Amino acid sequence: MGTQFTAIWIALLLSFPVVLSARDDGLMRIGLKKKKLDHLGLRVVPGSVNFIPKEEGGGASKPAATKKYYNLGETEADIVALKNYLDAQYYGEIAIGTPPQTFTVIFDTGSSNLWVPSSKCYFSLACYFHSKYKSSASTTYVKNGTSAAIQYGTGSISGFFSQDSVEVGDLVVKNQGFIEATKEPGVTFLASKFDGILGLGFQEISVGNAVPVWYNMVNQGLVKEKVFSFWLNRNVEGEEGGEIVFGGVDPNHYKGEHTYVPVTHKGYWQFDMGDLLIGTETTGLCAGGCKAIADSGTSLLAGPTTVITQINNAIGASGIVSEECKTVVAQYGKIILEMLVAQAQPRKVCSQISFCTFDGTQGVSMNIESVVEESSDESSDGLHDAMCTACEMMVVWMENRLRLNDTEDQILDYVNNLCDRLPSPNGESAVECSSLSSMPSVSFEIGGKLFELSPEQVWQFCSVYLLCSSSCIQNFSYFISFNLIKLEVVG
Repeated sequence: MGTQFTAIWIALLLSFPVVLSARDDGLMRIGLKKKKLDHLGLRVVPGSVNFIPKEEGGGASKPAATKKYYNLGETEADIVALKNYLDAQYYGEIAIGTPPQTFTVIFDTGSSNLWVPSSKCYFSLACYFHSKYKSSASTTYVKNGTSAAIQYGTGSISGFFSQDSVEVGDLVVKNQGFIEATKEPGVTFLASKFDGILGLGFQEISVGNAVPVWYNMVNQGLVKEKVFSFWLNRNVEGEEGGEIVFGGVDPNHYKGEHTYVPVTHKGYWQFDMGDLLIGTETTGLCAGGCKAIADSGTSLLAGPTTVITQINNAIGASGIVSEECKTVVAQYGKIILEMLVAQAQPRKVCSQISFCTFDGTQGVSMNIESVVEESSDESSDGLHDAMCTACEMMVVWMENRLRLNDTEDQILDYVNNLCDRLPSPNGESAVECSSLSSMPSVSFEIGGKLFELSPEQVWQFCSVYLLCSSSCIQNFSYFISFNLIKLEVVG
């Protein structure tokens, strides 16, 4: 669950009994539950992000980096079992204090603080529906009292810092700073099945510069390797929803080799990705590379409107009609296309026909910016005008169709159709469930390998839960986020 940020790339309720189980390796598994959160991000210091492809081979344009990974048999590791709810969120138990007070938390790489409701939370309704930490009941409690507040992509909390022992699986982290939440305004956390959030991000984004739980695990020698990994089980009928491993990876839950890509920005678990394909066709925007972030605290795939619109069109998803887009096509479509054919610089096309104001930063909405950069007021208002945005999207769409050698009429018809498929501001679209089998897959190129999502994975509510009789909710929104397989801190 990430703090608010500006992103270019890269985000649901059921009760299961929490089960503790010890296996022959002596590691404790703690049952977790999964639930929906909205747009959530994460920030980290430079490290590496690891992905496991659906299938070996295919589509690799360059060799992926490989590194040693740490199996459970090679190093001591702590395992927390996960519960799966609607393939959208995974959560489970920790304990705070002596004797331990148990709480259900989201293990979230999108934030860095640990917080739980406080017994001193009197005026927020959400606190009365969740477990609350009582400092007077713990013999290891240390008073701090410093005020703290966190604003998430959706929802917020405020309270004060305290210090106590925190138990995660078999590990006991001593003198851990955390936030006692005394205010949980709104309804974000009211109906949630979790009590709080355990951030697995890095200290650079920690509110109050508090040392994250993961840091203290390493600093106190509780794990031998600076690695934590997730296994997320999509089989909702299975007893295990997944697991998070601190200090290693579990070879029972993956096949093939790992793919490593470096973290490219000090902040989020941000990495470079290659092309994004619909079926076998490129979407054009990422042919030269994009930035993406991996976030364990969110469930949706999200991306720029330019690409999501193409996906909607390819799979027949409902969308909204953009009159600005249609106006640009009708009045300037042929002119834009002629300029592109004449080798005009794509980023300057919209400013040259006065849709976007040139100030040295034109085309910024087409660039692949860092996902952690905040919006800037330096560029002119014209860049963010609806007509400017429509023009810039059109340039990307036309460039892509020119690469495919479409005719002028085919390109103009294609772009005009896309104007009817823009994603809803609410981030949801729908398709006919019966058409799933004919839909194309969506693939992401990461580390030179293709990671393919089948239509059933994209439209998870149809394929897994059948919550609709004739239409299904799409698993895409305005950010793109990958369920994290493994994160490793290097250095």
